[in-house]
Formats: sequence, C-alpha cells, structure tokens
Amino acid sequence: MMRPPFALVLVATLFLWAGLIIGISFLEAPLKFTAPHITLALGVGIGRVVFHALNKVEIGLCAGAAVCAIYLRVPGRVGGALVLLAAVLLLQTFWLLPALDVRAEALLHGHPPPASSLHLLYIGVEAVKLCLVLGTGTLAYLALHRPPPRLASPTGF
Repeated sequence: MMRPPFALVLVATLFLWAGLIIGISFLEAPLKFTAPHITLALGVGIGRVVFHALNKVEIGLCAGAAVCAIYLRVPGRVGGALVLLAAVLLLQTFWLLPALDVRAEALLHGHPPPASSLHLLYIGVEAVKLCLVLGTGTLAYLALHRPPPRLASPTGF
C-alpha cells in the first residue's frame, strides 16, 4: 500500500543521493583532472570543497531518509540498510575525509605526502555506499509500493 507523501520522499531522497554520488564521485572528480590548465594542487583544492559540500548534503539526505523511515515504520530490511548506510557515511565523515584532508593540506603547502592507499579506500567506500543507497532505495520502493492484499470474496473466487 502506498503511503504518500513520506513514501515518495523516502524513495526520491535515496535515488537523488545515488545520482549525486554518481555525478560527483564517479564523473566530476576524475574528469576535472583532464581539463586544460588544471594542476594537481588546483584539482585537489577544488575536490576538497566539492567533497565537503557533498558530505554535508549526504548527511542531510541520510537524516531526511531516516525521518521518513521512522514515520513510515519501514520493514526491518529497509531500516537495517539505512543504519548500515549511515554507518558508512559516518566512517567517511569522521575518519576518511579528515585523513584525506591532512594529505591535501600537505600537498597544497608544497609538501607532497608519502604514498598511501587512503584515496583508493575512499573510492572503494564510495562504491559500497552507492550500492547501499541503490539497494536501500529499491528495498524501500518495493516495501512501500506493494498493492494491498486481496481479500477473498464470499463466494471463494
């Protein structure tokens, strides 16, 4: 049974979030370094601004999805997926982004940091987060947009 408008808002929020991840993390971020006259330092500086803004938007989208899910009393699978998604977002917010910021600051101040796998880890976590957002959105859509059960007629047909 569809429960507008919160069901629509929940599903739309999750798929909007997926679009932002695809557009920024997997399209804009790598492409900016192919633009003419973009130096590594300039690309890193732009990336920091963009990813911090994206992170703030993601926190808002996650909070909005959580409020809708609580209001709708979503099934356990949807709620569990949202909790896992929030955990991944918190990992990025409080550990990965700050760790990458330290490296970016060093680079911007002319001190290239030693080699690290943090950037590859961030890309991997973004891919996992994208799969979680798409999966959660799909689960939410299926759970909240099922037709009501058909009642048997008195004649048995």
